[in-house]
Amino acid sequence: MIAEALATHMERPLGRGHVPQNAFTGAAGGAACGDLIRISLTIEEGSPDGLITDAGFDASGCGAAGAAGSAVVALCRKTGLLSAARIGADEISAELGGLSDAKRHGAELAADALHRALGAAARARARLAPHQDRVLVAMSGGVDSAVVALLAAEAGKEAVGVTLELWSDPENDGEQSCCSAQAVRGARQIAHAMGMAHLSVDMRAEFRAGVVNPWLAGHLAGLTPNPCVRCNGSVRLDGMLELAQRLGAQALHTGHYARVHDEHGTPLLRVALDPVKDQSYVLSALKRESLSRLRFPLGEMTKPQVRALAQQAGLSVASRPDSQDLCFLAGTEQKAFLTAHGGSTPTPGPVIDRDGNTLGEHAGHQAYTVGQRRGLALREKGPLFVLKTDARTNTVTVGTRAQLLSDTIKVERLELHRPGGEVDAVKIRSRGRRLACRLDGQLESGGHERALVRLSEPLERTAPGQLACLYAGELIVGHGTISE
Repeated sequence: MIAEALATHMERPLGRGHVPQNAFTGAAGGAACGDLIRISLTIEEGSPDGLITDAGFDASGCGAAGAAGSAVVALCRKTGLLSAARIGADEISAELGGLSDAKRHGAELAADALHRALGAAARARARLAPHQDRVLVAMSGGVDSAVVALLAAEAGKEAVGVTLELWSDPENDGEQSCCSAQAVRGARQIAHAMGMAHLSVDMRAEFRAGVVNPWLAGHLAGLTPNPCVRCNGSVRLDGMLELAQRLGAQALHTGHYARVHDEHGTPLLRVALDPVKDQSYVLSALKRESLSRLRFPLGEMTKPQVRALAQQAGLSVASRPDSQDLCFLAGTEQKAFLTAHGGSTPTPGPVIDRDGNTLGEHAGHQAYTVGQRRGLALREKGPLFVLKTDARTNTVTVGTRAQLLSDTIKVERLELHRPGGEVDAVKIRSRGRRLACRLDGQLESGGHERALVRLSEPLERTAPGQLACLYAGELIVGHGTISE
């Protein structure tokens, strides 16, 4: 027997077919499941709590989907933005008198559609009154960000979660990605279980333009750029900082393992206490004005301590493994991704030595990077490593490990936060170690077109396009792009 509340919403749905003027719309579902729900809402411009003045929905598919859309309209009309951001599948199901497992899918789709509409409205129109204790927490659905939210709540903060949807690809494993639609839903469930408001923001277009396209272009040009540096430095964190300001939040808390040092009122990044988890490298391109509004609560903790806190609090993600792949790859092989999204098909070409002798054939220069050994399929005796890739000639140059070694690194587009004479170490891989070094010349703070880093010992060269992160002790005092 259908519950009375469910029957009421099915027979007399609220706001069906209604799209308010200047509305923000979110949609969920589609061909994969046969059900589609659209939620449209508008918020009062200048309202200190982001009052939702009107809402409507449309749905196709099963009756439960239409009832769930009606329930959302009933729940969110005349509520504040952050109150609506606490509505999830459980609240929608309760409004309908409780849904069976077979019908709960409609509530989940309605929640997804609602939160996409809320995220769009928050990003474009919200101007919430500043709140001294409100903080925005970047949530990925993993244990680190969940513990950051927990720590904020325990400190008496009004924590608001946010998750960015950055990439959507049917070829990906969404469970392995920190920015997929599955990750967004998982993060929202964690936030709601803690009693937090949660917003999901669609930044797929910005991520494609600012991170994925430059990464693809770099590979096509024979470079190996680091997309995580670009993402953190100019897309993801800046997008969330802008949202924090709109929500009246005082700071953005993230689950990165890094610390901030106050340099006479100006912040500098400092390495994390846990060297194994340190993520200061991928944050090094952050603008200093952005860094001043960021907080890294895990910077003084180790990963085992973080997991212990999650277990003590009964968080469902306490034992969830860390993601290892680039978020937009997420189980997709790099070669396949380059073929599908790179705009050109890899073309076989010669593998040569430094004297120009042909040793074999490669499957396309984009699939190789400096220092690579595997995948060359050469019959030469002894191990050979990639020394260089050349997009113009479509060649891959290989050589011995001795030929791979170098005691200098050429850097371009260098930004120094302190005079170059203070630099004493460089890091050239996100998971690598800091290498003792010095900068050539007397370089002052500021921007420099190019520079030369002299290492204290010869080491294997890294690929052009990667980031060189410069240190003075534990502080990051500069960064630049490695050139050939």
